[in-house]
Amino acid sequence: MDTQDRQEHWQSAYTAKTEREVSWTQDLPEPSLSLVLEAASSPDAPIVDIGGGSSRLVDHLVHRGFTNVAVLDLSSAALDHARTRLGPSGQSVDWITADITKWVPTQRYEVWHDRATFHFMVSEVDRSAYLACLRQGLARGGHAIIATFALDGPEKCSGLPVMRYDSARLAEAFGPEFLVIKSFCHTHYTPWGSPQPFQFNVLKRT
Repeated sequence: MDTQDRQEHWQSAYTAKTEREVSWTQDLPEPSLSLVLEAASSPDAPIVDIGGGSSRLVDHLVHRGFTNVAVLDLSSAALDHARTRLGPSGQSVDWITADITKWVPTQRYEVWHDRATFHFMVSEVDRSAYLACLRQGLARGGHAIIATFALDGPEKCSGLPVMRYDSARLAEAFGPEFLVIKSFCHTHYTPWGSPQPFQFNVLKRT
């Protein structure tokens, strides 16, 4: 799937359904929020939420006084939802409409958060492009918080195929440059109560 097809898919996903009608919705974005707060050294630490869409993670960070937060997503509609929801408090957020496999970061981030974007990288080409972007955008000593569907998780999300991981496979995908400092499984429940097993890895760039 090329960038245009991806963009059209996610634009449709965010315009055809309300926030409560998509499986990934979280009122309280845990465990992501706790992991980001642990990894960030200060309120001005540069943080990027990859594939953040209309996630409420940015709300919680901004309301806690974080001043250097970016949200990247393919869907401008998703980012518009979040920006409108935040109102004036979202003016400090860097809203980035881009394909992660094509994006060129303009700064180094201390925290790279990705809940359910990497698992859409089903081809070697896309995984390599994602990791190249990560290496360019994550500072040495910075932390990447990566969440994918676990091995017993769904085989598709929003109608698209995904790669499922356990801790070892996810660590192998990122390579020896990234040290796993925390790894655990977490079950997300959709707004209609369906369980979705996730694998979370927190990796430090050495």
